Amino acid sequence: MLAAVFDLSWLFWLFIVAQFFIPLYQKQMLALRRNRAFHGFEQRRRTRLITMIHRQETMSFLGFPIARYIDIEDSEQVLRAVRLTPPDMPIDFLLHTPGGLVLAAEQIAFALKRHQGKVTVFVPHYAMSGGALVAIAADEIVMDPNAVLGPVDPQLGSAQAAYPAASIIRALAQPNPNRDDQTLILGDVAEKALRQVTATVKRLLLEHYSEADAERIANKLSSGEWTHDYALDVAGLRELGIKVTEDMPREVYELMDLFPQTSQRRPSVEFIPLPYTSPPPAVRPRGDRSS
Repeated sequence: MLAAVFDLSWLFWLFIVAQFFIPLYQKQMLALRRNRAFHGFEQRRRTRLITMIHRQETMSFLGFPIARYIDIEDSEQVLRAVRLTPPDMPIDFLLHTPGGLVLAAEQIAFALKRHQGKVTVFVPHYAMSGGALVAIAADEIVMDPNAVLGPVDPQLGSAQAAYPAASIIRALAQPNPNRDDQTLILGDVAEKALRQVTATVKRLLLEHYSEADAERIANKLSSGEWTHDYALDVAGLRELGIKVTEDMPREVYELMDLFPQTSQRRPSVEFIPLPYTSPPPAVRPRGDRSS
């Protein structure tokens, strides 16, 4: 009888230990698969691969859902990845995000724009707001036929109550002598935000578009003509004059499968954190790219 109790106790503790170590083992195996996928992708295309993937995560302690956005930590990691890449090595950027901080998105966009090697952004599902800002900084945008980008019109306020800058300006255009100073100040900030974002988008587009086309596209994307969550699909982007291809490599979808929804926090930007000392062979210089 005592031996039977001992055996059951051993099984119980074995179960407890397994519940602790199995998730760690699964996490390590997933990280290993990601690492292999990164290496395979980079070796086949002779590029640096960077991913920025924001999914809806769940906090492990309280269980409250929290949304993930482009933040300063993301921009810091992307800028580090770009610094560790030889100037003439192409960069592939896998992008999946609802947007985020304008400052962080602009830092990422201009870091990619300044890189001498070709920059290709892959959008398998969506890149809204600041994500669209990053996408238009690329030399080539590759989208799934069902993927979308979003407008980049600035939003003012907090995450709980954000208002389109364009709508604030239109509201202030209505006669009302009873407005307080705070509302007038908000209108002034909205005008500045619209002007700044439009100028930023135009700067990002000028390398591959004429000045007239860059200004027209920048005004369309940032003027608040659509709601901030409006989906611009491939056909809509081409109608605006934005160059988009649909030659999505199969490996991009396989990579997305390696970033599942999890119950633990993980870095949203990942790359192989090693400097690449030698450029790949047969890389065309930036000036020889076809439009």
